[in-house]
Amino acid sequence: MLENQLIAELKKQNPFVQKRMYDTFVKRMFRLCIRYVRVEEDAQELLMNGFLKFFRSIDKIEFRGENSIEAYLKKVMINECLMFLRQKQFSTISLDEIADSEPINNFSFYENIDGEEIYDLILKLPDGYRTVFNLFAIEGYSHQEIAEKLKISENTSKTQLHKARIILQTALQKRGYDYGTKYR
Repeated sequence: MLENQLIAELKKQNPFVQKRMYDTFVKRMFRLCIRYVRVEEDAQELLMNGFLKFFRSIDKIEFRGENSIEAYLKKVMINECLMFLRQKQFSTISLDEIADSEPINNFSFYENIDGEEIYDLILKLPDGYRTVFNLFAIEGYSHQEIAEKLKISENTSKTQLHKARIILQTALQKRGYDYGTKYR
């Protein structure tokens, strides 16, 4: 079934198509939720809430080419996670807490690194760092968009991203990754 047909069926609240959509995306959306909230029970609750909101708000989705459904579902899930974190009032780090240091390079030199290791390291980041890192590095939001979503300043967003990258790079280096090579 083509995606525009799936959207039409979802708008009719077809339970078979809803189940199919759930089965198709549940694992990916769970991983997305756990990247933000870390606690499995919280991620499961957010996942269920996200799917419910997705199915209830399906009239708002517009077909814009392939992957329209996944993009809209992802947006719903991210918003659920951010609302949860705001309710939890995750702490932000002030600029004063960051020591002056060299700018952080991008991760392109870690070409041979195991994705699961990076995923595990991201999960261990403090809430504020992890949220900003996910939104910027993984979801592709700008610092301005992050600031608006999280109700923080752009500088706080940049600072938290900077600190998250430092923590991740340090952890990767401790595990033996250095400029694309893992030492044995």
